[in-house]
Order: sequence, then structure tokens, then C-alpha cells
Amino acid sequence: MVETSRKYVFDFDSTLTRVEALDVLAEMTLKGKSNKDEVLAEIQHITNLGIDGDISFTESLERRIKLLHAHKDDLEFLVNELRQKISKSIEENKEFFTSHAEDIYVISCGFKEFIDPIVAEYHIPTERVYANTFVFDKDGNIVGFDEDNVLSSHNGKIACLKNLNLEGEVQVIGDGYSDYVMREAGIADKFFAYTENVHREKAANNADYVTPNLNEFLFVNDLPRKISYPKNRIKILLLENVHPNAFENLSEEGFSVELVKHALPEEELIERIKGVHVLGIRSKTQVTQKVLDAADRLLVIGAFCIGTTQIALDAAKNKGVIVFNAPYSNTRSVVEMAIGQIIMLKRSIFARSMEIHQGQWFKTAQNSQEVRGKNLGIVGYGNIGKQLSVLAEAMGMRVYYYDVEDRLALGNAIKCNTLEDLLSVSDVVTLHIDDNKANKNFIGEREINQMRDGSILVNLSRGFVVDIPALVKALKSGKLGGAAIDVYPEEPRSNGEFVTDLQGLQNVILTPHIGGSTEEAQRDIADFVPNKIMDYINSGNTVDAVNFPNIRLPKQNNAHRFLHIHKNVPGVMAKINEVLAKYEMNITGQYLSTDSEVGYVISDLDKEYNKEVIAALRNVHHTIKFRVLY
Repeated sequence: MVETSRKYVFDFDSTLTRVEALDVLAEMTLKGKSNKDEVLAEIQHITNLGIDGDISFTESLERRIKLLHAHKDDLEFLVNELRQKISKSIEENKEFFTSHAEDIYVISCGFKEFIDPIVAEYHIPTERVYANTFVFDKDGNIVGFDEDNVLSSHNGKIACLKNLNLEGEVQVIGDGYSDYVMREAGIADKFFAYTENVHREKAANNADYVTPNLNEFLFVNDLPRKISYPKNRIKILLLENVHPNAFENLSEEGFSVELVKHALPEEELIERIKGVHVLGIRSKTQVTQKVLDAADRLLVIGAFCIGTTQIALDAAKNKGVIVFNAPYSNTRSVVEMAIGQIIMLKRSIFARSMEIHQGQWFKTAQNSQEVRGKNLGIVGYGNIGKQLSVLAEAMGMRVYYYDVEDRLALGNAIKCNTLEDLLSVSDVVTLHIDDNKANKNFIGEREINQMRDGSILVNLSRGFVVDIPALVKALKSGKLGGAAIDVYPEEPRSNGEFVTDLQGLQNVILTPHIGGSTEEAQRDIADFVPNKIMDYINSGNTVDAVNFPNIRLPKQNNAHRFLHIHKNVPGVMAKINEVLAKYEMNITGQYLSTDSEVGYVISDLDKEYNKEVIAALRNVHHTIKFRVLY
């Protein structure tokens, strides 16, 4: 079977570049003019009318040039400006223009004076650029255009392409009416509506393919491209109303992102997860084994929070699904809330506030103490515990800490060798321990009895770490002087009735799991987690993954990258390299990391490869997941 030759006809404005060149020229020539905004708006309006075919192109061109007041000398500055405004995916795929130079044409209703020098850098010579030309007066002012040029007339692109009489399949790539009419007229075989810079409904509705970027166009045509799988084909589902910055960050990167404001129950998530490559959740969505079994394309789960107990981590690992969380982003928010609650409890602020709400005026120093000079016991000396240690010490508190791991003390904090040692010395105990199920009732009746009489307990960690009936008993008896509880053994999925035995108790602050819920924290999480997701999708990096071997990879520009996830059994690595050797692949870099269950190997290769190697690598025994990055 003989492969059909193809010719590729590109538009220039808003396709090869991110802008309409005449609009940019107008910005330059009208700079400093009092009516600049008004004239620019009119020029852009006329541009759009012409692009959508609502007025003839000839009329559009005449009206715009009259408003420009441009000079020949302005064109040099325009070209320099346009060089900075090449479409992102065009710039990424310069190799395509080099390797297919003989088959690429530019047909534009713009002007050769600024198009030629731009496309020459993409190996498109002037003889394959078809565009209008300016007419200048004796002083170099732009006064018109060559009216004999076929491209200056309405539907001029049709006549131009027809005159070229190109052989083979002709594909047109552009953003407007004047591009898709070439296919409509029967002289082009396919029209690709290019929407990376502007989405025009008329063009998209009349397209054979809507292409959000050049990678999609190259993918459809099985042509060489910067990345193996276009980002617009990667579907991301964000649940639980994550911060809009996450949606914006991922969308701007080119992914297809859907945002849902609430958590999804298991059965609904099983249906929605099909075809999804990236799932973003917070604490309420349960990603179970059943959900993972239904996830036919899932690569990554992003937990937009600290905890990950809502995700079946081992099951995800065995499916080759990487999980990232946000272990640092809300640290400051939690710490500030702990400090605030400690002060409120020591000063009995909550009790005095309730009294005055009820019309009472009980001005007293009874049970009101400064925090300065008091002993703070921090249980769990991780990111939050350490920052709390620093701030509390700055307020004059003496800090003690206990952690099951060996942690370096900050400032003057004193390490306690046992939990009992810490409880017995502390005026205030704050809990910042992880969500390990072994920590259930970590603070129970026995531990509470070891605390100082009248001391205070603050829990901003996990609801199940405190035995609530034991805490209630201690508060009612006066053993404890107060408590602040932000997390509970059982929490509702949404707003509504919530009942706890702690309700109504004196000097108890109850909050609805808002320790990390600040605008700043949510913004930080919305930056941190998407960056981890994009880093994995774009380069294969697994640094900070919670369920997977961590690999930090160098950025690779002139190589192909294969990502291979497999069960950690003897001989798999040797088999992978055996396959690469069989297909004569030259390895320029190889990176491997394993844990007890899985291995993750990345191979960088410096040459074009036989597509059969992909099937061979996928068929290596014990393979969990294989992906070609680029």
C-alpha cells in the first residue's frame, strides 16, 4: 500500500502566531494617542467581521488600513514583536516544520512583509508563502494593498489554493472562515480548526477536527511531535470544589479539566472515572479498590489536602496510579488556628463570649491566664508541630514534644522520650499526629488521667485519635480545663445536622474541620498539587508521591522517554533492556527506583524507534503500566 502524500496549508494570524498582526501593528502606531482604545476596538471588530465572513475580506482590509496610520519603518518593530508571540505548541514542534519543509505552505490574508521573516525561521521559504503586500506612498506610509493580489479579494484563499494545484491530500490548518471555505469549496480535503489562541464557533462547527494545539494535529496525522499524547486528550476530574486556581493552572497547561463542586459516592464515581487520566479530590471522596478497578486510564490521583486515608494507596500502587498530596501547604493555617485556640481557652474567651451573647456581663480574671510561661506539649513533631513550636516559643511558652520518630528539636524545644512524660508536664497538649489507623484512641482515659489537672487538649489532627466519651468525662469532672476540637470520629459528607457529646460543654471550642481551611492554604494547595501532577505527566517525576518510589528526573529535550511501571520481581529490568537492545535502541539515560512491591524505570533514548518496541515493552511479564512520554 502506497502512503498518500500530504500537503499542509497553514494560516498565519492566530494560528502560527498567538495574535492578529494588524492588531499588534495598531497597538504600536496608536501608542500615546488619546483615541487609542476606541480605534483599537474598532479595528478588532472589523478584523472579527472579516474572519467570520460577516463582511468581505476586501472591505475588512480597506477599513483597517485606513485606521492604522502605519509606516514602513514600523514593520521591523512589528516583526520583532511577532517573534515573541509564536504559538506555544508551534514553537515546541519546530522539528515538524524542519522535517516536512517541502510539504508546508502558508496561505494568509496577512502581509508578506511581516510573514516572510517569521516563517523563514521555520524553514518555510518565501516562494511557499502566499499573502498580501502593502502599498506605500513616497514617504513610506502604508496607504493600501496590492488589489491585483488574489488574496486581497473575498474568498481569495480559495482561488490561491486552486491555482497551486497541489498533489496529494491537502489539509488546511487555521482559525477562521477564510480557512474552512477552502475545504467547503472542495479544493482541500480536511480542515483543522486551530483553537489554541482563539476559539471561533463558525470555524469549529465546520471543522473536520477541532485542534486545541499543534500536538493534537500532529497526533491525528501520526506525525513527529514534542509529546507523545496531546495534553488536551488528558482528562482531569476535580471534585469537592477545589480552589479555582487548580482548574486554571491545569487548563492553562492544555489539559481537559472538569470541575465538580461536591464529593461523589462510590457508585457514581465508578461511572465518572472511566476515561479519566487524573483525579483530584479532597478528604470526603473515597477512592476504593472498586473505583480503581473501574479506572481504565487513571495515571494520577491528587489529594488536595494532607490526609490520604480516603485513598486505597496500595491498590493504587498496584494499578500503577501515582498519588500526590499537599503535606505542607496548609501548615501555617493549622498552626495559627492552634495558637488562637490555645489563647482563647487559657483566657476563657469562648465562655465570656457566650455569656455576653446572652446579655450577661461577667467581667472577671477567674480562669483567665496568659500563655507566656506555660508549658506546651506537642504530640507529633512534623511540619505542623515544628512550626507551632517556633511560634509558641516566640510567645514565651516552654515547648515539649513527643514523636515516635527521632526528630531534631527547633529552638529551645525539649524532647520527651515517652508520651507520659509529655502529658505529665504540659499545661496545654496539642495533637498533630498522622492518620495511621493504629492511632485510634491514641488519647484515651489512661492518657487523659496522666495529664495535669486543669490542662487543655487541642486536637487538629484526626477525629479518631481521641476517645470522645473519655474526653467528655474529663471535661465534666474538671480533670481538664478545656478543649478545642476540630476533627471528629465521624464527620458528615455535607452541611446539616451534626451531633457530638461535646456540644454544650463549658470552655470547649468546636469547629467543623477547618484547621487548614484558609484562602491562603487553598491557593497554595491549588498550586502545589497541580504542579506535582503536571511534573509527573510532563516528565515522569514522582518526587513527593506518597505511594510510589520517588524519582527526580532531568528535563530531556532531544530524546524519547519511556516510563515503565512493573512488579518488583527479579529479572524485569534485564528483560526491559533486552527488548531495547533487540530494537537497537541507544539508551542515553536510565533511572530506576523500587520499593518492596513495584519498580519504576525511566529510559531516555536518542533515536527514532520502531513502533513495535512499544508493544514489546508493554508485553514484558509483570508490567503494570507503560507510557511513552515523548
